[in-house]
Amino acid sequence: MNSSVILFIIAAYFGVLLIISHLTGRKNSGNEAFFLGNRKSPWYIVSIAMIGTSLSGVTFVSVPGMVRSIDMTYMQTVFGFFVGYILIAKVLLPLYYKLRLTSIYAWLEERIGRRGYRTGASFFLLSKIVGAAARLYLVVLILQSYVFNAWEIPFGVTVVISIALVWLYTFRGGIRTIVWTDTLQCICFVFMLGIIIWEVKNKMGTDVGGMIRTLTDSTYFRLFEFRDWHSTQHFTKQFFSGIFITIVMTGLDQDMMQKNLSCKNLKDAQKNMYTYGFAFTPVNFLFLSLGALLLILAGKEGIALPALSDDILPMFCTSGILGQSILIFFTIGIIAAAFSSADSALTALTTSFCVDILGVEKKEAGQARRIRLRVHLLISVLFALIILLFKALNNRSVIDAIYMIASYTYGPLLGLFLFGLFTKKKPRDRYVPYICIASPLICLMVSHLTKLYTGYVFSYEMLMINGGLTFAGLWFASKKKEYGNKERNICSQ
Repeated sequence: MNSSVILFIIAAYFGVLLIISHLTGRKNSGNEAFFLGNRKSPWYIVSIAMIGTSLSGVTFVSVPGMVRSIDMTYMQTVFGFFVGYILIAKVLLPLYYKLRLTSIYAWLEERIGRRGYRTGASFFLLSKIVGAAARLYLVVLILQSYVFNAWEIPFGVTVVISIALVWLYTFRGGIRTIVWTDTLQCICFVFMLGIIIWEVKNKMGTDVGGMIRTLTDSTYFRLFEFRDWHSTQHFTKQFFSGIFITIVMTGLDQDMMQKNLSCKNLKDAQKNMYTYGFAFTPVNFLFLSLGALLLILAGKEGIALPALSDDILPMFCTSGILGQSILIFFTIGIIAAAFSSADSALTALTTSFCVDILGVEKKEAGQARRIRLRVHLLISVLFALIILLFKALNNRSVIDAIYMIASYTYGPLLGLFLFGLFTKKKPRDRYVPYICIASPLICLMVSHLTKLYTGYVFSYEMLMINGGLTFAGLWFASKKKEYGNKERNICSQ
């Protein structure tokens, strides 16, 4: 496939995003529009956009690759996700809308204290910027290898152009633009996923019914693990971990909740959450089904698979095995998945830093807007620098370690919110940062020692342990006098 054709398609794709940005941001580019879309986003559009944010470019290549090692048991976690979405709609969204929050971490100042508030926001900022940059790095690396190297475009130039384009279509409208661009990108990559599955079916020489029978009869079609309790894929671990992962990485994540807070009212936000949760399950099932079908096809055709599972889908789509045209669809799909995650993260990071760290809501409107524009640009530059640092390290195991560390840093957020919601105690604010830093460090040490001496490997359940340690630390650091009933009523409504 001519690389110039692919480059033209990429340019046209971003051209459409810039048009959407112009249309949504031309009338209102103030902070209220950037942070909350003036609270006028249609709930059904937000629902589709949230799917786009959740399924990053790494998901696009990693979830199909999971099947080689764990079959389709990841669905156990996905089923837990759905329960988590219901809990968010019933418990967290009413709180956020009652207090009309811009940043969800602002609640922590009232309930935990000023340092607790800054600590929670800081954990989000650290986790999000490193995690989002790592995800974007892996996708840019794929595009560089399979597309831009043919044009002899340096990796650094690819990174700068990618970040610049994201900045360009988000700096004016923010969340007001994101809900529409992410909706378009979600539709694009789900459509591309369907096309790739269709091409796999054609390569297998069967019809849809035959493809389904081949999938369900294969050894990869194993959705549940009930027998081996020591397995990290045991149903109990995966299902309940899925619930807590959703609560933390959606309900306690400014990136995801910012879209919900842009809905007109609580009822619309809850409808959005239910719809999003319901739709997220079949989309993940399609990704896993694609992974299983690729492995079946490889076995049938004697195709040698790459050592890294993340390289399986890119290999099939770029080698010509599924036809030359599939590279175009793969490129569009991975760009849509990657940038729907990156643009949302950039907007959320800008919002949290402006509101939680700089307190722009207390400043004059013109000054607040200028601060927001500068922060948005600086975070974009930081994104690019982190990605270039990853490239300099040139080691995917470093990225895996960063993902692991980022997953640990969400534990303190879980502990902070659980403590605030379900106790009447008031922790001593000066101890909160130390507790939140100690908890993930203790978890890392416990995980290492447990594996070393018992062979047991912690999986997603470590998130619950991390949150529990933070909760316990806050409990022991609490004042003897309980949190006042009047204050309690404000935060529990």
